[in-house]
Amino acid sequence: MDLSSPPLLVPPSALNRFSKGPYSSDDSMPSSPTSNTSAAASPQISPRLEAPQASTQLDALLSVAFNQDHGCFACGTQTGFRIYNCDPFKETFRREFDGAGIAIVEMLFRCNILALVGGGKSPRYSPNKVMIWDDHLSRCIGELSFRTEVRAVRLRRDRIIVVLQFRIYVYNFADLKLLHQIETWSNTKGICALSPSPKTCVLACPGQRKGEVRVELYTSKKTRFIMAHDSSLACLSLSLDGSLLATASNKGTLVRIFNTADGTKLQELRRGVERAEIYSLVFHPNLRWLAVSSAKGTVHVFTIKPTTEEARSEAIANTSSASADGSALSPGKNNDSPLGSSSLSMSSPSANAGSSLSFMKGVLPKYFSSEWSFSQFRVPEETKAIVAFGSMKNTIVIVCANGSYYRCSFDGKEGGEMVQLEYERYMKPEETEETVSM
Repeated sequence: MDLSSPPLLVPPSALNRFSKGPYSSDDSMPSSPTSNTSAAASPQISPRLEAPQASTQLDALLSVAFNQDHGCFACGTQTGFRIYNCDPFKETFRREFDGAGIAIVEMLFRCNILALVGGGKSPRYSPNKVMIWDDHLSRCIGELSFRTEVRAVRLRRDRIIVVLQFRIYVYNFADLKLLHQIETWSNTKGICALSPSPKTCVLACPGQRKGEVRVELYTSKKTRFIMAHDSSLACLSLSLDGSLLATASNKGTLVRIFNTADGTKLQELRRGVERAEIYSLVFHPNLRWLAVSSAKGTVHVFTIKPTTEEARSEAIANTSSASADGSALSPGKNNDSPLGSSSLSMSSPSANAGSSLSFMKGVLPKYFSSEWSFSQFRVPEETKAIVAFGSMKNTIVIVCANGSYYRCSFDGKEGGEMVQLEYERYMKPEETEETVSM
């Protein structure tokens, strides 16, 4: 067991307050720290964005991440952390630690419990520790300490996942008891995905070979190994119920979708032909779409082959509607694709674009049988970006490392270029740094 000190237990009273978090969209905030707690030990609540502090220290952005249902995103900064609501967009909460940095902020849905890892120029906590923070109590209620730097943390209501470079630890949330440890391929990016559904518990992480994914089906007590790519993994994502896995390698040209139950490959999607780092992959809750963001500055939405009754019904409805009004589908321009729109065809509405030569896929190279994205958006600025599906139908939320926020919509029948609906700055330009972990 790679622990340098025993964990501090999480009191049951803290876990009972899971549903009373301060990060909902109603602007509620926790009470201030009690007067009998020293200023050195307790952080102070700072004003909201519309009333900024009169501080000369810049809050450099260290990390950005969505919560489990993508309704919020959290930022770690050089002086603390901030919580934002995605739709409608607004800052709901921030906590300052008197100039001490937080490199990782992992929310547990919208409740008061978070996992924090220190970082930045003056870390609040050691980068080798995971601190379980209760924002109602304004203090840490648990601690996990390791011999090496923590690369990522994933939470669900019954589990804490801690990712190190060569190992992953799985803990029971109630008492921080170590349940499982997994050896992995070198994982400096902290690649790991965890299904948040209470009905199923699925974890996906790098295996011990390059390009291999290990899938732990904890509910059914099974383990799957999937050779997803020939090169090293760059990004993983699970659907909410853990039934589907999306993967991308460090080449970034192809995204593959697998069935986690048996490891079979269901789809292969082409982002482009040039190498590009994939920053995020995310499934739509009804498994109808997959969104991808890359270093090319583009966000792609791909159609997933129907795997649920809801998705099948929606696909049939869209096809019937398009046929009734006689509309013809013409795919939009794909910034990552070398093919012009005249070279692409779609077999039905709401389907991904494909080469007009795909009928010769047994003869021509694999490229010509690829599925291209259904809808696209190009981020105007050159910056890292993560993506999630919005609460409104056919909308996308994009959060960028330079402090920008976008909300876009796409045509669920015709696809093509997305329409920008909203743009905001969640951090001022002078507050951000391009060293953000995403």
